[in-house]
Amino acid sequence: MKKDQIILLKDRGLISVTGDDAKNFLQNIITNDIEKVNDSCSIFSALFTPQGKYLFEFFLIQSKNGYLLDCDSQITNEIISYLTKYKLRSKIKIQDKSNEYIIGIISLEKFNEIQKSENKQTDTMEYRNSPIFIDSRNKKLGARILSTLEKLHLTIKKLELKIVKPEIYFNDAHALGVPVKGVEILKEQLFGLEANFEELKAIDFKKGCYIGQENTARMKLKNKLRRRLLPIKTQDNVKTGDELKFNNTTIGKVLIGGPTPFALVKLFDPDFTEFNNKEISINNKKAKLVNAFA
Repeated sequence: MKKDQIILLKDRGLISVTGDDAKNFLQNIITNDIEKVNDSCSIFSALFTPQGKYLFEFFLIQSKNGYLLDCDSQITNEIISYLTKYKLRSKIKIQDKSNEYIIGIISLEKFNEIQKSENKQTDTMEYRNSPIFIDSRNKKLGARILSTLEKLHLTIKKLELKIVKPEIYFNDAHALGVPVKGVEILKEQLFGLEANFEELKAIDFKKGCYIGQENTARMKLKNKLRRRLLPIKTQDNVKTGDELKFNNTTIGKVLIGGPTPFALVKLFDPDFTEFNNKEISINNKKAKLVNAFA
């Protein structure tokens, strides 16, 4: 995206977790290390099943009294239910703040300009009383602003930004191997490592226990990753469940359909190198895989 552009994401949810036990509570269940989170650093993280399979993903940002989870709006209620289930006697308060905030995406170039004007060097900072942070999955995805709609429009005016269609962001993320739309479909369909969460910096292998940690660590230690979620490049419409074929051999299946599709692809038998950057077929139509993590 261009320096003078901003994208408003109206399909994001925001969950507040506050209270004396908020830090320890989250640390025991999320895949990343909450010790990294402060007023100068935000993280991307996830929740796994006990077997290490994908459940939910979100950004984690420090708030005045705890933390904010920036997640897809379609899974906000599910995440709240999940957190409530593990709350037990923890002294925490879980609230849906989705109606109070909106997420804006700006370019890395614009973020760097704001850093300079504010005399800051951190990847997370406060600008006009709103947190703004670089997308830790990939800096090429720019920075995110969490703000009320009224404040954000004042910020847009001050920074002389132009609101553009979110498809620009969706397409950029797709090319970088980062699924944004349709992630709710991934629930329990693949392991966290297969979803590239190591590459997207959502897993800390040094933090210790969390739900799904044992199997995730074992898969990494024994190099047992045999499939990977990759973006598909095609001119045709593909849908969830469609098979990918190379030389009449099934090499994967589509998990996220639509205009920015992703497939869970075999890395062995046949070896990924045999069909990497080569033409494959989906429903007898031409396609290619984008090896975003080569």
